[in-house]
Amino acid sequence: MTIKVRAPGSCGELVQGTINGVNFLITCPVDWYSEVTVVPGGSMTSAEPKAAAAVDKTLKYLYAAGDFGLVVESDLPVGKGMASSSADISAACQAASLAVTGRRLSCDEIADIALAIEPTDGIFYPGIIMFDHVQGKIRRTLGTPPPINIAVFDAGGEVDTLAFNDRQDLASLNQAKELQIIQAVELVAKGLEIGDARLIGQGATMSALANQAILYKPCLDTAINISRDFGAVGVCAAHSGTVLGVMFSADAMSGHEACIKEICRACPEVAYLKTIQLIAGGLIITGDDGSECG
Repeated sequence: MTIKVRAPGSCGELVQGTINGVNFLITCPVDWYSEVTVVPGGSMTSAEPKAAAAVDKTLKYLYAAGDFGLVVESDLPVGKGMASSSADISAACQAASLAVTGRRLSCDEIADIALAIEPTDGIFYPGIIMFDHVQGKIRRTLGTPPPINIAVFDAGGEVDTLAFNDRQDLASLNQAKELQIIQAVELVAKGLEIGDARLIGQGATMSALANQAILYKPCLDTAINISRDFGAVGVCAAHSGTVLGVMFSADAMSGHEACIKEICRACPEVAYLKTIQLIAGGLIITGDDGSECG
């Protein structure tokens, strides 16, 4: 049986920072995917070292061995804060477990394996979650998102996840913005609870602005001001990456294309990538029964 496991990427995070010194993010899963296919008797290519590490750690966790390889196919940009590595790693963990034991790993098991490789986004959990991406201390489900479209822009360059999280000044900079981050969490959590896209956008915007002292994004203020003129509910950002996203509720999409053009005109230093949808996270498995991990 051919097993395919698909994991969503992200448009950065809805919120990221610390509370009482504990790292966390609120996931921002989107319909832009990495897919891993089990290949009987094949081999893992050296071009996918993190997926290969995920397979190795999964087999050790299961006390198992298997004669198979994986093909990793992904359109997610690398080094941009779109959870490309987390998508590859989580899909590879699940694919390896299914190939060898026929058992689905729980999302918590995948998280533990992934965190042993690098700081990890929680996009493989169903819904939207608050997740400690460094040590896994926080794993709190917040709900499912209302319809929101995100126009993704890239400020350029790449950010290395490991190097970013090893910054010596990161803890103190996160501590300095904790009050704003607590407020942002409250807005996003309430927005998810009652299905209010505007509250989610307000919280995401607050977190994106608070992160400017840690990883500055050119044109963020300009993009926020322009997007408001076109009815956007807010702006999300990759707190350890280069992308930012302009968020539109379903009833505000009439201004979407004009907003993109105006941001591109006013901010030539950023590039528009594509428009995607905020979704409930989770792994999609085919060759099995096609449902998410849980």
